[in-house]
Amino acid sequence: MPEGDTVWQAARRLHEALAGKPLTRSDFRVPKYATVDLTGRRVLNTIPRGKHLLTRFEGGLTLHTHLRMEGTWKVFGTGERWRGGPAHQIRAVLGTVDRTAVGYRLQVLELLRTTEEERVVGHLGPDLLGPDWDPERALANVLADPARELGEALLDQRNLAGIGNVYKSELCFLLGVTPWLPAGALPADRAEKLPGLAKRLLEANRDRPVRQTTGLHRYDLFVYGRAPRPCLRCHTPVRVADQGDGTQERPTYWCPTCQSGPAPAPGSPQRWRDKYPRRTG
Repeated sequence: MPEGDTVWQAARRLHEALAGKPLTRSDFRVPKYATVDLTGRRVLNTIPRGKHLLTRFEGGLTLHTHLRMEGTWKVFGTGERWRGGPAHQIRAVLGTVDRTAVGYRLQVLELLRTTEEERVVGHLGPDLLGPDWDPERALANVLADPARELGEALLDQRNLAGIGNVYKSELCFLLGVTPWLPAGALPADRAEKLPGLAKRLLEANRDRPVRQTTGLHRYDLFVYGRAPRPCLRCHTPVRVADQGDGTQERPTYWCPTCQSGPAPAPGSPQRWRDKYPRRTG
């Protein structure tokens, strides 16, 4: 599931494969840009911004993409078979003399002037993996609406950029509170730890192929994807429920013993249990 760390990895792959080279192939498989051809333009760089990717080309153009839930960029060598899904899921192809980047299932893809990038990312809060990281501002943003559920505040990219469902669940577990706790009810000592803890988790995982928050050899994550298996600390069955108004996928995992605060009543719909199985533990 793409979050700030995996988007950072995708940006690095694209940058290392394309930056400094002219495009020998340019193919956008969406109606709006079907006739656009960037062949011959040199790729300047690719940078992450929260969960967004910005690939810049000479001539002042930027390709803005967002992976959402299922999107991915794959990089292949000359003559290598493309592996990332069926051909009809390809939305963009950017090729150089020795590398080809293929974007699968990209739900957001748009070309804009580089000078207009703020139009698509200017609303974002401090980026956990970016040069603009500001822990004080991020915490102030999260606590600005005291009645809002903490999990929802963490997912709001306007507050801080890079957290998704996985890190939301893991952060709340490490803080010892449920994601349904009102942000204003978060104890002061734990609120003080929140920005630094979030940054450490994403930084520790930006170079890892598999996320790891536990420090344990056998288990990658404390709660996410573990329902109804035992909590790694207290052995209470981990629970899962949806959070939010149902308009977006918000699978939320927590331990009812280790985490204090409100939570859905027992018997609430737990429709995410089978959709996101874990491989370990």
